[in-house]
Amino acid sequence: MIRTIVIPSAIVIAFLFGAATLMATAPELEPSSIKPVPVTVRVQNVDMEAIQLKVHSQGSVVPSTVSQLIPEVSGRVTWTSPNLVAGGYFAAGQELARIDELDYKNARDRAKAALNRAKAEVEHARFEYGRLKSLAERKLTSRSALENGLRAYRVSQAAFEDATVSFEQAEENLNRTVLRAPFDGLVKSENVDIGQFAARGQAIATLYASDIVEVRLPIADRQLAFLNLPSLRTGNLPETQQPSVTLTAEYGGRTLNWEGKIVRTEAEIDTASRMVQLVARVETQADQPGLSVGLFVNAEISGIAVEDVVVLPRSSLRNENQVLIVDGENKIRFRTVTPLRLYQDSVLIADGLVEGDRVCVSTLQTAIEGMNVNPISENADARGV
Repeated sequence: MIRTIVIPSAIVIAFLFGAATLMATAPELEPSSIKPVPVTVRVQNVDMEAIQLKVHSQGSVVPSTVSQLIPEVSGRVTWTSPNLVAGGYFAAGQELARIDELDYKNARDRAKAALNRAKAEVEHARFEYGRLKSLAERKLTSRSALENGLRAYRVSQAAFEDATVSFEQAEENLNRTVLRAPFDGLVKSENVDIGQFAARGQAIATLYASDIVEVRLPIADRQLAFLNLPSLRTGNLPETQQPSVTLTAEYGGRTLNWEGKIVRTEAEIDTASRMVQLVARVETQADQPGLSVGLFVNAEISGIAVEDVVVLPRSSLRNENQVLIVDGENKIRFRTVTPLRLYQDSVLIADGLVEGDRVCVSTLQTAIEGMNVNPISENADARGV
């Protein structure tokens, strides 16, 4: 009886007493409001700047002048220059090849003999005409004899002029047996050997000038607004309107730079890419390495200068024309701005910001007007756009 009723009852009463004691001595909970923690954001102070805009492009170097070496007389090739090979360098006026001159020397000698004969004939005819003229003045010869003497003099004079031209042509043909370089440059290709017959008008080599090279630079038509260029129909640009361009390339383990000018535009716009071709020209300077034909280069073209613009990270622009401003109370405010240009990781703001504004440059997934933030200032890096 005691085990089945008294002991279990005592245990239950003890548990109930302990629970009542715990509930009586438990502390009272007082409700408290949760204070939101401001989001930490990076801000950039607005500074108005004057910036020289740049337009970037890429292209391959091509020669400005490409010419074929064409003999003006026919004959067997008797000599070629060691530089008349693909990649060979030559100077203006340098001999590149010779054609057998025997036939042309003989033709020159025959023309010279004919010239001497014509010269003697015209001297004799002039003397004879002078004698007849003197006799006619004294009434010692007939008028018809005088006219025949004048005719013979004029015929011999014409024959002398013809012989002179023939001699000059024969002399020129003899000189043409030597093929000379028309400019300083390099040999692109050649297809002639000693003993081969070279026909007049048939190219034996292709040459290109090395003193001036060009680079065709494709530019998107919308980028033309940042370059001070006249109408595309003008083609060649006036010297005062030629933008400067800096070409850069990695060559031989070094970074090389060249300075040039945009000298013309190709008026036709590519219908597929909407690109306009600008042509940069670089003159070889003695104090810098030559710009090799075929080299791929990066180009930086100087554009227009703009005043009072703000350079911000591209990520700070929202909805294409808005930025987040942190006001004096560290609250987020939306501001509508006028972007001037988007380029790579930067955006240029032309209007909508004032000196001293703090622009939020952190990426916020959710931004609410009036939201409290904890701003941390950062200095804007120097950028060229």
